[in-house]
Amino acid sequence: MTATDFTRSFERRPSPNTLSRKAIGLALASCALLVGTGSAYARPDLRQLTCAQAQNMVRDNGQVVFTTSNTTYSMFVSNRRYCDARQSVRTQFGPTADNPRCPVAYECFEPLFRRGDIFD
Repeated sequence: MTATDFTRSFERRPSPNTLSRKAIGLALASCALLVGTGSAYARPDLRQLTCAQAQNMVRDNGQVVFTTSNTTYSMFVSNRRYCDARQSVRTQFGPTADNPRCPVAYECFEPLFRRGDIFD
């Protein structure tokens, strides 16, 4: 074995450092793909839908989190089943493309007093 052959034998083997860099690169690329696919499931913007479209979306899905402005979002539910046990529902309005105060669906809220709690 000559000195050149000896040197080439080391060049052919990837160093452990190279393997870990490749593994890290592969892991980062995988994470980027996962993050990229998440954008396909972004919150629907309530302001871009008609009142009827928004109502149908909540009815069909049971609950939907809509973007309601540039900085806010809100969850709309079709019935009390989507709320916690101690919560009640009330009509929730939102701005849609055709109605600035559309009764989209319901919102879950914590009542101050439960019915029958005060004077029983």
